[in-house]
Amino acid sequence: MSTFSSIDHLRQSKGADLGISRKIEVSQARIDEFAAVTEDHQWIHVDADRAANGPFGTTIAHGFLTLSLLAPFLTDLIEVQGATSSINYGLNRVRFPVAVPSNSMLHAEGRILDVVDRPGAVDAIVEVAIYPNESPKPACIAESIIRYTF
Repeated sequence: MSTFSSIDHLRQSKGADLGISRKIEVSQARIDEFAAVTEDHQWIHVDADRAANGPFGTTIAHGFLTLSLLAPFLTDLIEVQGATSSINYGLNRVRFPVAVPSNSMLHAEGRILDVVDRPGAVDAIVEVAIYPNESPKPACIAESIIRYTF
């Protein structure tokens, strides 16, 4: 985790590498639960027998499931001391370059792209790449906007 001691420290850290998060497992049970909550029961995610003969040879996680793990990964990657709140303000860009096979272990790597002053707040634009297992390519790459108030 990268800890920034103040808003000024964060402002000075444009381009900073935030390191590597812990690993999170994407089990078939998690995929099934996500399918139930989102009402997305596409066979590629939930039908192991059919998916075994599909393009990936197994079920795969929903892209939005992978994206939803940004929340715990960002908690692992960045802390700004002295902030009274931090909220998910949104995303600038999201891509899903490779699939996440069921039972994968994911980790994230992050980097501060920009820090933008707002009235009463600061937006940190953080690029997060989420990697499955030992893949050299990310399964998800997203620009997350974190709004910090002080």
